[in-house]
Amino acid sequence: MSNPVLSVRGLTRTYDTATGGLTVLRGVNLDVMPGEVVGLIGPSGSGKSSLLHAAGLLERPTSGEIRIDGEDVGMLDERARTHLRLARIGFVYQFHHLLAEFDARDNVALPLRIAGVRQAEARARASEVLTALGLGERLTHQPAQMSGGEQQRVAVARALANRPRLLLADEPTGNLDPATSQTVFEALHDLVKKTGVAALIATHNMELAGHMDRVFALKDGHLEERPAESHAY
Repeated sequence: MSNPVLSVRGLTRTYDTATGGLTVLRGVNLDVMPGEVVGLIGPSGSGKSSLLHAAGLLERPTSGEIRIDGEDVGMLDERARTHLRLARIGFVYQFHHLLAEFDARDNVALPLRIAGVRQAEARARASEVLTALGLGERLTHQPAQMSGGEQQRVAVARALANRPRLLLADEPTGNLDPATSQTVFEALHDLVKKTGVAALIATHNMELAGHMDRVFALKDGHLEERPAESHAY
């Protein structure tokens, strides 16, 4: 049996506010396996983004342990955390944040260039993942020339182009209509299964959550597994 890509143990997160400490995560435990799509649900303010940010090394938890591929990454300095994010973690957000002046291929290639990949290889890898997401004929189109769903698929391609071990997505279809949401999610789901990346996806869309391998709800800072009726695409 394979080992988890992401392993979280005893994770807590407390924010300082004007009225005192606000605790949104209370001893969270979670494993995400290679090729697994795990859903994270809960109302706004329940801590979904806090869990994703901690897992993605964007924020430091108040306490607890985070391991990626078995490596304890909680105590890494900022430089090491940045390197690990570039090398092993992909992020997708509700809004695509594409650069308007770049075409689809160069939007996807940019993080690779930042990571030190040569331009020709970065563009080739960008073309490969965009084609896998059904955008092979949109490589040289700028964001303004694409639909909202196409732009979000470019954002998914950008997150996966560095061949990460872990994909973290925060409401990746939250800004799309239902039909387009399903199209984008199906493309993401298929690529996760094909590449073996481990995916943790926060969503309010319960229909999409039903297509994930496992679903967890955040309630009062605690993570509770919910039954997920899995349907293969």
